[in-house]
Parts: sequence; C-alpha cells; structure tokens
Amino acid sequence: MAFLTPTDLLHRLFETAVAAADPMQVLPRVLGPRPPGRVVVIGAGKASARMAEAVESLWGPCEGLVITRYGHARPCQGIEIVEASHPVPDAAGVAATRRMLDLLRGLAPGDFVLALISGGGSALLCAPAEGLALAEKQAVTAALLASGAPIEQINTVRKHLSAVKGGQLAAAAFPAQMRALLISDVAGDDPSFIASGPTVGDGSTPAEALKILQDHRIEVPPKVLARLRAGSGVLAPGAFALSRCETVIVAAPAQSLAAAAALARAEGCAVRVQGDALTGEAADLGAKLARMARTYASARRPGGAPLVLLSGGECTVSLRENPGLGGPNVEFLLSALRTLDAAPGIWALAADTDGVDGAAEVAGAVIGPDSLAKARARGLDPAAALAGHDAHRFFAALGTQVKPGPTLTNVNDFRAFLIL
Repeated sequence: MAFLTPTDLLHRLFETAVAAADPMQVLPRVLGPRPPGRVVVIGAGKASARMAEAVESLWGPCEGLVITRYGHARPCQGIEIVEASHPVPDAAGVAATRRMLDLLRGLAPGDFVLALISGGGSALLCAPAEGLALAEKQAVTAALLASGAPIEQINTVRKHLSAVKGGQLAAAAFPAQMRALLISDVAGDDPSFIASGPTVGDGSTPAEALKILQDHRIEVPPKVLARLRAGSGVLAPGAFALSRCETVIVAAPAQSLAAAAALARAEGCAVRVQGDALTGEAADLGAKLARMARTYASARRPGGAPLVLLSGGECTVSLRENPGLGGPNVEFLLSALRTLDAAPGIWALAADTDGVDGAAEVAGAVIGPDSLAKARARGLDPAAALAGHDAHRFFAALGTQVKPGPTLTNVNDFRAFLIL
C-alpha cells in the first residue's frame, strides 16, 4: 500500500479479476490441438467474440459464426462475428441464430463443433419456439428483468420459449461431436443456467416456467401461455441427442476472486473472500456487506494490515415505475454508501466484470469515507437516487464511475471493501 491510494488498489483488484477471465489467457490452457477433419466454431455471449479470436490465434482460420453484444466484436480470420442486442433480444440475434442452426444441420459423425458460450448468450442466441414471435419473447424478457426475478428463474422461462436453449443447440449438431467451452457468469456455475444451457439438458418443465411468470405477476401473452401449455423442446439431462457433447467451464468467478486476493496479499493486505455466489436484492446486499465491513473495521487494531473483503455473485433489482439510470452494482454500492455513513477508513468498489452494469455502458463505481460529504456538496441525495434506481447518474455526478469499456469477458459481479 506504500505507493497505491485506496482507490488505485481497488481499481487494480478489479482489473486483475477481469484479466484472470480473459479468453486469450484462459483458452490456451484448455483448447488442445485442432481436431482433424471439418471444424465448425459457433458461439454466443459477451465473451464469445474474444473466445473466437483466441481459438483462431491457436488453430488458424476456422469456419463458423459467433453472436456477441453490440460493441463487443473482435477481428477474426474466418469465423463470422455478428453483433446483436442484450439484455433484450432483437431481430439481428434471431437472424444470426437461424443461420447458426442452418450451419449445424447435416453435419456428419466425423465433424467437430466447438461451441463458445458465455454470459449474455441467453439474449443473443435467440430462436423463438414454434408459434412465438420475437415481440412476445421481448415482452416476456423485459418484464422478467424488471421484476427482480433471479437469473435462474429468468433463464428457466427463456428455455421453454426457445428452439435453441436447454440443450437444443447441441441436439441440432448431432451426430457431430461437440465440445462446449463456457465462461460462467452465474452463481454456482451451473452449466444449465449459463446462457440458458444451449448445450446442456434441463429437468425443469414448461409448467414450472409458467409458475415463475405467475409468481412475479407478469402478464403472459396468449401465445406464450399456449406454448407453455403445449410443451417445449428442452431436452432432459442424459438425452441421446446430447451424448456426443462435452461441456467444460473454462473460467468462473472463483478464479477471478482468487487472482484479486493474490494481488491484495502481495500489496500487504489481509484478505477475506466472502464467497463467489452472493445473490439477492442489490440494495439489501449492499447494506448487509456494508454493516459487515463496519463490524470488521471496529474490531481492527491500530497499525494492523489493511483488510480486503472480496465477493462475487449477481444482484437483482426490482424496478418501480419510471426508474432512472441504474444497475445492480451501483445500486449495491449506493446502499452501502448510505449504510457506511462516512465511516472512517472504509472504501468499496462494485462493478460488473463485463463492463456493463444494467443497461449503461458503465461497470460500476467506487466510494470512500468522504463520498457522502462530496455528494452533499454537489447537491446529490443518495436516498432519492436509490429510491429512483438512479445510481448511475449519482456516481457520474460524483465522478467515481468505473468505465473500462467492453472487457470481452463475463464472470459476473465483483465487489471489494478495503478497510484501513
């Protein structure tokens, strides 16, 4: 800490966590030699274009198609990169997904498919189930995102309204051999929830998907209701059409937290990793971890090493009417700011490792002991910003946003409290 300010250290911890999940660093350790014969590369997600770039750096030009978020494309030699909308799907994603399915049809047992899957793939890989239109999927997705439903429930519904999720992408390539490489952005690293499990079977039912919609009081369009009552194409775990697909997680939140912890220790800090799968309403979790940080701070002895509290996972936000510009990480941090109440010696950072928190092109923000005083001096009201889900505008005015741009990876939220 001799040459780093608290804010500098927090930024470096975040950057280290992101770098640990960079596909250019991760894929060379797991990819192996290029298989003989025809090789087709497909993929979807915020990290998928970077993953494709990494593959071609090792295998040379490849045939294939990958779908990523607008602004997340990377130069590739042979693999086509298509950009589409996230978190609500659009027509570009639907058209690209149809072309991907066409590419997989008619493959032979001797062909090899490499699937590159990461967070964001649920929206980017979009093929509405038979009888559904894109507009109906958009409406359901937007309503689920605004409801505060956990991502596992959102993705369960998405699967049963899709012709490509829940193992259906792998089934489309059968009998070709498929290897799916996944970068996890979900708590618990369950492959069936990463991008809604396009290469993995799922034991949920359409009836469960309908109950999720009803529990969150979401108005179900008539065609969506009819589709769920008629069944879905989701494959059960162990289905024969999945027997030639191997799914491997190549990067996950725990690895990124471990990398950040190693840096903190190298800088002379004590470290407590509170878990890589902390979830819940953003404001509630922010207040809870802030109280924990205050407890640790009150127990510290003068002259002790700085303490870093690290955690990962995914917060949710239940939106009220007319929300402002916010996201789960900044809402977490704004709630923490109010709970810390200018407690001395405590700084914090919360940011999404994909560089995008909510719908804004901002990853998160940083706070310190003087943040409340600076906010009040600028006429900012933390309580009003939190109530109006307007945390991005609050931190923009405060000047403490974290804006790395597209990081080209995605291992979920990163949070760090620094206690001096």
